[in-house]
Amino acid sequence: MVGTGPIGGTCVNVGCVPSKYLLEASHRYYYPQHKLFRGVGVARPELNFPELMSGVADLVSKLRTEKYNKVLSYYPNITVLEGKAKFESPSTITVSNGEVEQLSAKNVLIAVGSRPSAPPIEGLADTDYITSDTVWNMKERPGSMAVIGGGAIGLELGQAFSHLGVEVHLVEAMPSILPTAEPEVSNALMGKLESEGVKFYVKARISGISRDARAGKVLNVVTAQGKTRLEVDEILVATGRRPNTDELELGKARVNTDRKGFIVVDPGMRTTSRSVYAAGDCVSKRLMLETLAAREGVVAAANIMGGQERVDYASAPWAVFTNPQVASVGMTEEEVMAKTNACSCRIVGLDKVAKAQILGEDEGLVKLVLDPHTGKVVGAHALSPNATEYIVEAALAIKYGSTYKEIVETTHVFPTLSEALKLAAQAFVRSVDRMSCCVE
Repeated sequence: MVGTGPIGGTCVNVGCVPSKYLLEASHRYYYPQHKLFRGVGVARPELNFPELMSGVADLVSKLRTEKYNKVLSYYPNITVLEGKAKFESPSTITVSNGEVEQLSAKNVLIAVGSRPSAPPIEGLADTDYITSDTVWNMKERPGSMAVIGGGAIGLELGQAFSHLGVEVHLVEAMPSILPTAEPEVSNALMGKLESEGVKFYVKARISGISRDARAGKVLNVVTAQGKTRLEVDEILVATGRRPNTDELELGKARVNTDRKGFIVVDPGMRTTSRSVYAAGDCVSKRLMLETLAAREGVVAAANIMGGQERVDYASAPWAVFTNPQVASVGMTEEEVMAKTNACSCRIVGLDKVAKAQILGEDEGLVKLVLDPHTGKVVGAHALSPNATEYIVEAALAIKYGSTYKEIVETTHVFPTLSEALKLAAQAFVRSVDRMSCCVE
């Protein structure tokens, strides 16, 4: 194994683990200050931002030790080399770290991941902006922040900082946030975050950024409503990622990439060079997910050993851990329409779900998408508290070709949020307004 930097890659060090910790902490700080239940008052939790960020770092260190360093110690046949690798041929690489070492192997697996990518905005490079990699080095809470990018990373960190008392301005070039999500989900999430204080600028262009001794960091934002001057303490860039493939000299290995530098693979994770495989965020694909990267690595390893494994992307769920959470799997309504010229869809609002009303969090929805010819579930999309915990039910339905009737016929626990999926399935039979609890 050859790599640089802390072992464990993006997820444990600068991705899933620290961001979800920060989000959960921000929820514990924000929501007790807002009345939710009649007869229950509000609380005023104290916030020590440096101590909070220290807690993030401690958890990252703990999980890195437990899940990576300790796990590697169980395998005496694995050698870890610190350094940068590049190809000399499809079967030979050199590793540089002060000294140069050459390695040869029958097969090579590329799993170099990706890094944040910043847009070419005039003046941005001179503002000392932060990214999802460097935000964890912050020691003091800023008073205000501009978030450039309305995807998963921008929304998660944007809500976290908003909950921690930061004035957040989120700028997105597309007409809506989460442009790959169902429009009903994107619009509802944006409305929820706006109600909590996040200010959005969609279909927006940043004409320039500068620093001002008095005003701090200044963004000139252009929207259909006109020009806006944003003065903020900090800028977080969350506009996508680029692969760490530019120094590998992939041409010597006869490995092809797409126009952005992501490696082209077949469903078995083999590249255009028969002895070279690739997995994770350096691969050309639609979803960048830690769980998917792990599955791709397993498939690549199995096939190197003679297997015939393939990655099932159709049933791979993805999520955004805002509150409420976004969870999605399979095809959207638009994708099914483009494929079949027809679609069968139902949407159930969380205000129809008893558990959501019990929780006092009924702003959200579940949308079920069927193949109009077979009734099989081909997509499911949720905006809901704990949506990430029950989206796997829909993923299994897609993976094993289940119909909406089979979801209806499966007894669900009442009251739960996951019952929203069953209600969406029942909505293909009759209006949920005309059903009592638990009706089948």
